Amino acid sequence: MKLFYADHFVLPLPAGHRFPMEKYSRLRERLWNGGLFSHDDFIIPEAATDAEILRAHDAAYLDRVASGTLDAAEQRRIGFPWSAQMVERSRRSAGATLAACRHALVEGCAANLAGGTHHAHRDFGSGFCVFNDAAIAALAMRAEGRARTVAIIDCDVHQGDGTATILGGVPDVFTLSLHGEKNFPFRKASSSLDIELPDGTGDADYLAALRHGLEQVFATMQPDLAIYLAGADPYRDDRLGRLGLSFEGLAARDELVLQRCVAHGTPVAVAMAGGYAREIDDTVAIHATTVTTAARFAPVLGSAARGRHEESPPAPLPSGR
Repeated sequence: MKLFYADHFVLPLPAGHRFPMEKYSRLRERLWNGGLFSHDDFIIPEAATDAEILRAHDAAYLDRVASGTLDAAEQRRIGFPWSAQMVERSRRSAGATLAACRHALVEGCAANLAGGTHHAHRDFGSGFCVFNDAAIAALAMRAEGRARTVAIIDCDVHQGDGTATILGGVPDVFTLSLHGEKNFPFRKASSSLDIELPDGTGDADYLAALRHGLEQVFATMQPDLAIYLAGADPYRDDRLGRLGLSFEGLAARDELVLQRCVAHGTPVAVAMAGGYAREIDDTVAIHATTVTTAARFAPVLGSAARGRHEESPPAPLPSGR
């Protein structure tokens, strides 16, 4: 299974900033040293192009990001100080989800070791999100003729409000968001299906809600592709989470999503999304479990993807190396 990473494109943050930027390099190191993946499985993605970004974002917003002319309020809303490194990293993170989708549609499963920037809206960024990688990727796969129907399964603890607003009304794209009812963003958007959970929700109730959501997704469409935002922040010791899931509950969540995709022969691109545990190693461990679980399902997902392509050959993949 291919893993796309861009953690070496460092986004400089002031001392004491609450975003745990180092989780990405720690995740890659953990997977690199774990023995499950070869060095050839780790790929640096191409940066998302203007044309790819502009399917999801307003041209004036992209210009302000690229040129460093975001005003102070816009920068506060994003939560990162502007820098050229911020722009490059944001492009690479979106590019990683694009690459993961393209590879998943051929190989069954792939992962972005970052991404899940679901608070970025068409004309503004928010909540540590500059460009909306899932929306960019979903629209690109449709425009490139690789996938007609796309399901975004968002299990970050915060609602995917930017994804909902960008993709609202786009035919054959289903957005599921399973999130904390009282958590950020405090003004929610309307996904295809929103499942709001009370503070403290634990493993059993969370998994029951997720089963219901997945049933709705697959009853509505037969997705050509699923983009799974596997946030680590429903964890019970997450600083920004407010839910009560255990390590075991989060692992069961990953299993449930991937099992349902296997049952329907749906390729999966995985993005890490949020994670703010008091101990950063807990966040890294949760993300690593997601990736290794996906790798376990990759062979059968790959068989299904190859079966589809015998009927309809895919467009060629860019190398991305």
